[in-house]
Amino acid sequence: MSWRVRAIRGAITVPENTAEAIREAVTELLDEVEAHNDLDPGEIVSLTFAVTRDLDAMFPAAAARSRPGWSDVPLLDVQQMYVEGSLERCIRILLHFNCPELAPPVQHIYLRHARALRPDWLQAKVGV
Repeated sequence: MSWRVRAIRGAITVPENTAEAIREAVTELLDEVEAHNDLDPGEIVSLTFAVTRDLDAMFPAAAARSRPGWSDVPLLDVQQMYVEGSLERCIRILLHFNCPELAPPVQHIYLRHARALRPDWLQAKVGV
């Protein structure tokens, strides 16, 4: 069987800059990513969180690290480039994972106000 690396994108907004709100948003986003994609945490290559400059109450990776099976996943937090007028209090993800060549299409997940970032990907499965 042949394998390849694929990527899942996603984003969610956070109502306030608190550790609790960030943890809840990360949990919601990753729950949805796992629910809509054939994803085994053991096959994750890496996950990068990019957060807007107005979110600094906690590292999103800290919330992800506590998920069952995620303790060995390489995680990275970075600050999203600021663009005037862009969406505020937003957490974006770029998740790379290994999968069989003939795996089902991935589903990118955009929640809350972040749905406006990629309306073309809402509930759309993206193939090869």
